[in-house]
Amino acid sequence: MTEPHDDRDGQGGRRVGRQGGRRDALPAVPRDASQDGRRDGDGGSRGGTGGGGLGGGGLPGGAQDGAPGGGTGDGGLRDGAGDGARGDALRGGAGEGPRDAAGDGDDVPGDLTASELGMWQAFRIGAWYDLRSGHPMLDDPFVPRAWPPERSIRARVVARLLLDGPPALAGRVSALKLRGARITGRLDLAGGTVGPYVELQGCVFDDEVVLPETRFTTLRMAGCAIPRLEAARLQTEGDLHLPRCRVERGVRLTDAQIGTDLLISQIHVQPDRLGRAIVADGLSVGQDLQAELIETYGEFSMRGGKVGVSLSLRGSRLRGAEGRRALNAPQLSVERTLYLTSAWVSETAGGAGDHPGAAPPYGLIDVNTPVRGTRMRPFECRGGVRLDDGRFGDAVDLHQARFVMASARREELSLRRIVTPELRFACERPEEGRVVLNGAKVVTLVDQASSWPGPGGLAIGGFVYENLVPYGHFPLARRLEWVAAATPEYAPEPYERLAAVLRGCGEDADAREVLLAKQRRRRETLPLAAKLWGHLQDWTVAYGYRPGRAAVWMAVLWAAGALAFSFYEPVPIKADEFPRWDAVLYTLDLLLPVINLGQEGYWRLSPPWQWLSTALILVGWILATAVAAGASRLLRRN
Repeated sequence: MTEPHDDRDGQGGRRVGRQGGRRDALPAVPRDASQDGRRDGDGGSRGGTGGGGLGGGGLPGGAQDGAPGGGTGDGGLRDGAGDGARGDALRGGAGEGPRDAAGDGDDVPGDLTASELGMWQAFRIGAWYDLRSGHPMLDDPFVPRAWPPERSIRARVVARLLLDGPPALAGRVSALKLRGARITGRLDLAGGTVGPYVELQGCVFDDEVVLPETRFTTLRMAGCAIPRLEAARLQTEGDLHLPRCRVERGVRLTDAQIGTDLLISQIHVQPDRLGRAIVADGLSVGQDLQAELIETYGEFSMRGGKVGVSLSLRGSRLRGAEGRRALNAPQLSVERTLYLTSAWVSETAGGAGDHPGAAPPYGLIDVNTPVRGTRMRPFECRGGVRLDDGRFGDAVDLHQARFVMASARREELSLRRIVTPELRFACERPEEGRVVLNGAKVVTLVDQASSWPGPGGLAIGGFVYENLVPYGHFPLARRLEWVAAATPEYAPEPYERLAAVLRGCGEDADAREVLLAKQRRRRETLPLAAKLWGHLQDWTVAYGYRPGRAAVWMAVLWAAGALAFSFYEPVPIKADEFPRWDAVLYTLDLLLPVINLGQEGYWRLSPPWQWLSTALILVGWILATAVAAGASRLLRRN
């Protein structure tokens, strides 16, 4: 019969929480490899500060019990929690506990440090392994400092654990969940297959992370400092999360395939030697790509990328390097909406810590609703943007976006040949650069007058849109200025497109004004004689688009001629054959070039009156010709 042991010798005993205030003597547990092979509570696993439950099987170094994908590990044990017991826990981890935990026959490398042994044991039960000190400054991965050896883990040990690690204990799911560690050396998993769930929070990497052609189920690295992330052709069955990370020499995700969501919100990325911050050409994301509040200091390239749901860059700041665009994503395909809009940001958010007001664990924030203590941060892009030939299933949203471009470098917001049901162009007006919509096809254009650039800053050749929904007041005069700004040289198509859209909305009068503006722009390209004729048509009947003006001119000339001829008694040509003189009918007979009212051919006029009658005949023909030309244009239009 086994004698009971006092729990103070650390064999088989657990210490209850601080409020428990006592130590219970428990019978020793025989070491038996047929069970899980671990010594229960070796070293004295500590409970929570409120007299809570037991720790994760007595894991040294602060291992915390939790299921894979367990978020932030609430309810687990932090290394060193309690009365300065961190050192005791690490020393306990260097003893027999970890080796006993692997006691089902699996080999444990003999050269592991205490922290590596603790990580090894935590991996087998899917527990959090927490190496944080509890001091915010000492736990901040972005503050340069020397890290103590007990918080360091070699990259080759991590690689061995992920690629060829021990199996999970009975009833457990293996996972690597690590907090507050320094990873020394180069983490190289290129070409490997990583089955367990992987999550690292607040860790620092000494060298680049190399993941080309690596397969993961789910990979999450939150709030980590990474020199460079090389992950071309990476594949995940689930998510890839990189929120709040800082990468010094760029991220490469070329041809990567993400099974569900890609989340890189609040990431800060410096450029590589070629001036590229994020290279994700050919990237495929099964669901959402959330890149909110990110900051890049080189080109963000996503040529030929595919996103299964929406792509959000709300509140982000993109800065292009010298000779490169800020956002380069031609042939981008997004099944729903591309958001280049503003976001509401907490005044205290932005770190990887746990202080009140910090951003949520994976960088998700409410981007639509202002709350107390928040401010609005617009999407800002300093440098060129290229979205040519993109396909967007729902919309392209540029609400309150800010584009800072340099005309000297010919920087553009290029939307050439994009296809989308809705374009929401309600951004801040670019002071320099050009907005190019040549060949774009949009069902509904939602825009505001103050968003469009002035002359020379806009190109809309071949831009097709079917509906106009002004965001705010957008009078017709401003709309005509918009077309004029886009056509420094006369082009009829933008005017005809605008007129067709207005006519389709039932705005026939506005449509005629647009076509009149088109004729006036065309007149500027004609020879002198044609210009004079154009001015005459415009002055008289407004190119036929204002037919009422011809009637006004006819009435004025009729009244003036009738008044003049009322003071004159002409001599009949034939003394025995003439009608009664009627100045009113005679004037009207002169003005109407085709209709004969029986007055014009019966009277002989003296020279001054002959000039007046000739002028009336000429004006009549001019009015008739102008009206006929306008009517012909209207008939062709209809």
